[in-house]
Order: sequence, then structure tokens, then C-alpha cells
Amino acid sequence: MNALLHVERIRKSFGATAAVADLSFEVREGEIFCLLGPNGAGKSTSIAMIASVLPPDSGAIRFRGRPVARRSPAYLRQLGVVPQDIALYGILSARDNLDFFASLYGLKDGEKRRRVDEALGFAGLEDRAGDKVETFSGGMKRRLNIACALCHHPSLLIMDEPTVGIDPQSRNHILESVRALRDAGTTVIYTSHYMEEVEAIGDRILIMDHGTRVAEGTSEALKESLGDVRRCRIELDGSEPFPAESLYRVAGVTSVSQDGALLEVESVRGVENLDAIIRAVTAARGKLLGVTNVEPSLEQVFLRLTGRSLRD
Repeated sequence: MNALLHVERIRKSFGATAAVADLSFEVREGEIFCLLGPNGAGKSTSIAMIASVLPPDSGAIRFRGRPVARRSPAYLRQLGVVPQDIALYGILSARDNLDFFASLYGLKDGEKRRRVDEALGFAGLEDRAGDKVETFSGGMKRRLNIACALCHHPSLLIMDEPTVGIDPQSRNHILESVRALRDAGTTVIYTSHYMEEVEAIGDRILIMDHGTRVAEGTSEALKESLGDVRRCRIELDGSEPFPAESLYRVAGVTSVSQDGALLEVESVRGVENLDAIIRAVTAARGKLLGVTNVEPSLEQVFLRLTGRSLRD
């Protein structure tokens, strides 16, 4: 796929704080490109620069090979932005909100009506088109917020945590809609605090921390980066704290964590120590209920690279 957007060594500081530091990546045409990172990683600041809301202190952003001037009308006509905070007029109806945002992009008369009807269908709100938005649930507002960014058929859609605080049904609707947009040719930049969302829809994933890139690739490629590690999960007979030091004496064991009755043990791949691990557990506890091999997950990659939880 051809690159639609090039981000080249952008930086942004607020006073003495560097929010984004030397960040580079490219977004390919027709893909869902996910930005993943803990709070304070620089995701929202990066999105603001790509959306031409903030100018970078240095570096460049190129769209279809051309430098993006701040608030360039030609660029903004190609761009749809779904902000993290809902941007709707509560006293207006769903249709009136869509009509207003469509007008901002110069749509008129019959074409505008067609696009508004299309957007209502996309959001699944045809039967609530005339109702005031202030009467909508959080999920309905989120869906309408996305629809407002799509009326003008943008080439690039930026979605900054679009599923925060909504019900599972609305979340599934949004994720399915994002895939449908991608399949129809729209390029999507998607940020999320939900690891499972990124795994479900991301064609490629960029993991950020401290304002810069720490890893990039498909979900499978990122998980393969943990190829030197093997994990097993042991179900204990009871949830009292397990003496982890007994497992650290087993050759190859590098990490032990406990969550209730589940014990997760990480070892160096290639060291055949499962029998020794089971013996150590039974010696310390007398009984175990089950042992399962654990396939690498995107969350494990994230924790390995950033050293902190996504929601920290």
C-alpha cells in the first residue's frame, strides 16, 4: 500500500515538558493504524498536530507527499476528526447536528441531504433523527459524533479514543463501523485505551511512550518479539500468597506473578523446566488444579516495552 501520511521527526513541548519527542511513522492508504500508549505518552498531542490543531515545534507532516501547512483548507477537506470529548450541540436534533457539520465542509442542497441521511444510517440513528441530542445515551452520542466527521467522505479519519465510557453494544457497533470504513477505502488513525480494541481492528500498531515510538508492526509481529519468553499459568488450590522465591530457584524462571488463585510463571524459552516448576509448586502448596501454556499477548508486549499498564 502507498503511504498516505508521513510524520517526520515531529516534536512538541509545553514549557519544559516534551510531550512529543522525535516521533516518526507513516500511515498507509486504506489501513487502520493504531496508536497505543499509556496516559501521558503523547498520543493526543500527536493527533492534534496531525489534525493541524497544533503546529509541531520541529519536524514535518506530509499528506500524499506534500507538506501540510497549518489549517490548510485543501488538507482539512480530506480530514475527518472524531475528538476524545464529544463535540455536539445538545439542544439540536441529530439531523440538525449533521446538517451543521456537513455545511462546514461546503455541502449544499440535495448532496447535503443525501450525506446526512447516509450518516444517520451509519450511526444507526434513523429513528431518532429528529430528537434532541441531549436526550441520547452516551453510546448514541459517540456514534453521532463519528457520523459528523464522515459527512464529507474524508480520505483520512482520525479517531481519538472514540469508545470511552460507552456500553459494549455501542462499542461493537463502532468497531464494526471502523472496519467497514477501512474496507470502503477510508484510512483510519485510531487511538484507544483498550488493548482488545487495538488487537481486533488494527492493521498496524505503533506503541508510544514518553513522546516517542518504542515499537511498530502488526499485532502478530509485535507478539513474536516476545519469542525468547515462555509462559505458563498455574491454577492453585486457594488464593493465599504463593512463596515466589521457591520458583525463582528453578533454572530459567525470570518472572512470577499471582492474581488470586492464578499463578503466572515466565521462563526463558528453550529451558525445559515445566516439571521442575510443577514440583516446586506442589512442594510449597501440596496441590495444583491445572497448568496451561499462555500464548503471547499484545498486553505483554506493551508491558515489556513500557514497563507500565495502559491505564497507569
